[in-house]
Amino acid sequence: MPSIDGLQADFDKDGLTVLLVNIAEPRETVARVVAARGYTARVLLDPDGRARDAYRLQATPTVYLVGRDGRLLGRAIGPRPWTQPSGRALLAALLRPAPASAR
Repeated sequence: MPSIDGLQADFDKDGLTVLLVNIAEPRETVARVVAARGYTARVLLDPDGRARDAYRLQATPTVYLVGRDGRLLGRAIGPRPWTQPSGRALLAALLRPAPASAR
């Protein structure tokens, strides 16, 4: 999760929002981990698993890429090289504004 968390600052000006979702752990445990690891992205709690079930989560980490219009663009299950050139290039391409003719 540290690599995903760091991308928030790197791509914030381009419109990226990173939300980390914790499933079924006590608030105090999550707060300790967030503080210890220095996460800066928003952390949401899913204490009863409703979000997990709604998104049909199969494994962690799972990353959902959601477009500006709210549509799901993609999903990645398991670790990915988000901070490597290929991951950064994908995010940069997805964050680029659509050409005026495509709007």
